[in-house]
Amino acid sequence: MANDGLIGKISHYYSQIGVGIVKMEGTLKVGNQIKVKGHSTEFDQTVDSIQIDHKEVESAKKGDIVGMKVNDKVREGDEVYKVE
Repeated sequence: MANDGLIGKISHYYSQIGVGIVKMEGTLKVGNQIKVKGHSTEFDQTVDSIQIDHKEVESAKKGDIVGMKVNDKVREGDEVYKVE
């Protein structure tokens, strides 16, 4: 898969609450479809919520550090792609 759809990388995962921290390299909106891909990770999901500094936001842009509910375990370094 080419990196043209790459919108971020996982920097941390909170397993207790199922939240991945993503360092954004692109833009993302609530409702977008994403694919999370890594050495032992690969799943698609719809973005239900994005938080910046524990506040709900509708979208995120390059440079933002966001918390996002994930449907499966993610690992540091996993890549997040937007599925068009």
